[in-house]
Amino acid sequence: MHRPLHPNPDGTTSHSTKPASGQVAGYPQPSPRTGEGANVGSLPRKPINGVLLLDKPVGISSNAALQKAKWLLNAKKAGHTGTLDPFADGLLPLCFGEATKFSAYLLDADKTYRAVMRLGVVTTTGDPEGEVMATQPVAVSRSEFDAVLPSFSGEIEQIPPMHSALKHQGRPLYEYARAGIEIDRPPRRVTIHRLEVVEWSPPRVIIEVKCSAGTYIRTLAQDIGAALGCGAHLTALTRLASGGFSLADACTLSELEALLPTQRPDRLLPVDSLVAHLPAVSLDDASAAALCQGRHPELQGAPAGLVRVYDRTQRFVGLAKSDMHQLIPQRLVATNVATPSC
Repeated sequence: MHRPLHPNPDGTTSHSTKPASGQVAGYPQPSPRTGEGANVGSLPRKPINGVLLLDKPVGISSNAALQKAKWLLNAKKAGHTGTLDPFADGLLPLCFGEATKFSAYLLDADKTYRAVMRLGVVTTTGDPEGEVMATQPVAVSRSEFDAVLPSFSGEIEQIPPMHSALKHQGRPLYEYARAGIEIDRPPRRVTIHRLEVVEWSPPRVIIEVKCSAGTYIRTLAQDIGAALGCGAHLTALTRLASGGFSLADACTLSELEALLPTQRPDRLLPVDSLVAHLPAVSLDDASAAALCQGRHPELQGAPAGLVRVYDRTQRFVGLAKSDMHQLIPQRLVATNVATPSC
């Protein structure tokens, strides 16, 4: 799925008025008591289970997007699988109901991004939301740019940015940054699997990055700019993929809202799509019931390690650790497989 990432040819961004905290720009705000803005607000919350691939727009927080989708689906329980900054857009997988139990497996998955860099300008946050700290003329050739990229490929160390949600003594780093307090941050090891230029029009450069979880693309852009000697910051960022999920399969909030309330759950992927990369095993009724009761049923021939477990009707039961021909329950869904306790 390709779309323009930036309207301005010089790589700058236009700042727009931000919605109030927790609000979603361009949408009537949910009012569960009155149902204002949609016909789901006054209905009782439903135990909806599954994964929604959302195409988050620029200008709202990941939590605001989550709350809007949760309201549209009239869901009881929801969570996301890794935040996107308000200035960023793209794929934001949202988990509902039982899927929230397995969200960690996507949090730890590799991500792919398309990022727009502005060479020659350094901001306080490394993105368009910060204040300009320094500007320098850009006299960088394509060959010079390409020459520094191998230094940022493979396993590298990054110092997390101050403007991030990482915690220090129970408080997010961005709170210290807003107070003008600099906190020492130890470097973290991350892996850049792929780093390539997809558009070269300096001072604007578009790169695509496939990276491990925990990678800060803002920091990567800043570090590349520093290596070039001219500085840089991000002006736009789009998440293209997360684990096995792709932006091409995502829907927008507007598209979700345009559906009838009864049609919206059809956009959800099944709970086990979050762990589709794991091997699968099937159990008979007795073994499925035993697993759901916390016992360790025997299963010959199961691959060692974490496995997806299904009952004889191929209904997803959850995750178990296969060890010495036994299955040890790890995460189970709240189904009625063989016993009401599971």
